[in-house]
Amino acid sequence: MARYSRNDQAGVELPKAKLDRESLRQALELFRYLRPYRGRFSAALAALFVGSLFSLAFPYLAGSIVDAALLQNKGVGSMAGMDRTALLLMGVLALQAGLSYFHFLSFATVGQRSLVDLRRDTYARLISLPMTFFAQRRVGELASRLSADLIQIEDTLITILPQFLRQSTLLVGGVALIAATSLKLTGIMLVSLPVLTVVAVVFGRKTRKISREAQDRLADTATIVEETLQGIVNVKAFANEGYELNRYHEGLGKFLTATLRGARLRAAFVAFIIFALFGAIVLVLWSGARLLQQGEITFGELTRFILYTTFVAGAMGQFAELYSQLQKAIGATQRVRELLRETGEVETRLGPPPPSTLPRLRGDVGFENVDFTYPSRPGVKVLQAINLTANSGQRIALVGPSGAGKSTLISLLLRLYDPSAGRLLIDGRDARDYRLAELRGQMSMVPQEVLLFGGSIAENIAYGKPGASAAEIASAARQANAHEFIQAFPEGYATLVGDRGIQLSGGQRQRVAIARAILKNPAILILDEATSSLDSESERLIQEALETLMRGRTSFIIAHRLATVRHVDRIIVIAGGRVVESGTHDELQAIEAGVYRRLATLQFRT
Repeated sequence: MARYSRNDQAGVELPKAKLDRESLRQALELFRYLRPYRGRFSAALAALFVGSLFSLAFPYLAGSIVDAALLQNKGVGSMAGMDRTALLLMGVLALQAGLSYFHFLSFATVGQRSLVDLRRDTYARLISLPMTFFAQRRVGELASRLSADLIQIEDTLITILPQFLRQSTLLVGGVALIAATSLKLTGIMLVSLPVLTVVAVVFGRKTRKISREAQDRLADTATIVEETLQGIVNVKAFANEGYELNRYHEGLGKFLTATLRGARLRAAFVAFIIFALFGAIVLVLWSGARLLQQGEITFGELTRFILYTTFVAGAMGQFAELYSQLQKAIGATQRVRELLRETGEVETRLGPPPPSTLPRLRGDVGFENVDFTYPSRPGVKVLQAINLTANSGQRIALVGPSGAGKSTLISLLLRLYDPSAGRLLIDGRDARDYRLAELRGQMSMVPQEVLLFGGSIAENIAYGKPGASAAEIASAARQANAHEFIQAFPEGYATLVGDRGIQLSGGQRQRVAIARAILKNPAILILDEATSSLDSESERLIQEALETLMRGRTSFIIAHRLATVRHVDRIIVIAGGRVVESGTHDELQAIEAGVYRRLATLQFRT
C-alpha cells in the first residue's frame, strides 16, 4: 500500500507517481467514469483542438496585415485587402471565443459529473469496508482520499488535461509554422529556448521543494490548532493559553522562514525569466532585423515569427508545471483505485434499502470454542475457547477486568470481526450464513460514549429507522424518558444537537440513543455500561428506559458497575480472554476466591 505523509493528511501536498506505462494504465482505468459522457467529452476535445489551430492563425493573419499595410504605403497593395484580412482575423477570434466557451463549459460539466460519480462510489466503498481496514488506517488518510485526491483528479479533468492538449498543439504547430517562416530564425530560437526551459525546470524543482517544506510547517500549525480546540477544556483547566499561543507562534515563525525562502527563489526566477526571455526576443529581433535589411524576410514574416516564438515559449514554459501536476494526478488516481479495489463487507446502494428477506430472529446466541486474534496484532490471542449461550429474551451481563475481552466479544456478535477459530451461532445457524446487513438490522447497541450526528434530535432518533414518522419518533422518545426534556427545548424535536451531540448533556444523549434503539426494535440488544458517569436522577430515568428497551429481547450488558447487573439472568465473568465464571449474582458471590466475588467486594465496600 502507499505511504502517506503528514501533509497528505492535511490535504496539502500529494505524493507524485512516476509516469510510466503501468501508472498511466491504472490512471486510464479510473477514467472509465468519463464513458457515460464520452460524446460531450469528445466534442470538447475537438473544439479545443480546432480552437488551438485558430490561435495559430492569429500570428499569420497579423503578419499579413502588416505586409498589406507596407505594400499599400508603397502603392502596391490596396486598403481593401488589408481590411478583408482584418475582418477575417476578427472572424477567427469570434470563432475561437465561441469554441473556447464550449470546450471550457463541456470539460467542466463532464469533469464535475464524473467526479460526482467517482465520489459516490469511493464513499460507498469506504463505508462498506470491514473494521480490519479501519483499524489499520487513520481518519486523516481516508478523509484525504475523499478530498485532496479527488480534487486533484478533478483539476486534471477540468484544467490540466485540456491545457496539456492545448499547449501541445501550440508547441507542435508553432514550431512547424516558425520553420516555414524562416529556417535561420528557427535555428536561433531553438538554441535559446531549451536553455530557458532547463533553467525553468531546475528553478521549478527547487521551488516545489521549498513549497513542500513551507506546507509542512503550515500543516504543523494546523495540527496545533486542531489539538488545542479539541482539548480546549484541558487548555483552560491548566491555564495553558499562553503556552499554546507560544507553540502556535513558533510554528508560524518556521512557516514564515520557509515561505520567505521560497519567495526569494521565485523572485530570482522571475528576474531571470524577464531578462532571459526578453533577451532571447531581443536576439531574435536583432537577427530578424538583419535578415529584413538583407531582404531575406518581409516585415510581416518577422511579425509572424515573433508572435509564434511567444506562443512556443509560453507552451514550453507551461509544460514543466503541467508535468508536475500530471504526476500528482497519477499518484491520486492510484490511491483512489487502491480504495476501490478493497472488498466491502456489505452492499451499498442509493435509495431506500431493499426489504429484508430474513424473518425476525428469536435471539438465541451461542459462541462455540471461539478464539480471536486481531489482524493488526497476530501474536496476541484476545479470546480463547469461549463457550457461551444466551436463550431468547435472556439478559446476559459481561463483567471482568479492563482488557479482559468483553468489548471484543461484542464486536464478534456484531460481526465487526469474525472468529479466528470456532463459530458464532444465531438462532442455531452460523452467523456467516446470514446476509450481514440483514443480521445487523436486527441488532442494536447503546454505547457508553454516545456519538450523535450533527443534525436534529428527530434525525438522530430516526437513525434507528430511516423514514420513521414523527409519531413513531415521539413514541420511541416517550419510552426512553426523553420526550419531556425534548419538548422543553424551544424547537422541540427540531433542536440541533451540535457536533457529536455537544448541546445535550450526557444523560440526554443516552436517552436519545435509547430512543434510537427502541425505534429500531431489535431482536438482540447490546448495552455498553449505558448508565456510567451519570447523576442519580439521570441514572434512574435511563434505567427505567433500559428496562423498557430490554423487555422481550436478548440483551448483552457490558458492566463495570456490578450494582447495575445484580438482577440479570446470568453473569459471565471474563478474565484473560476466557470465561472463568458463569452464574447469577448470588451464585457467583458464593464462590470463595472467585473473580466476581473479589470485584464485587471491592466495589460494594467502596
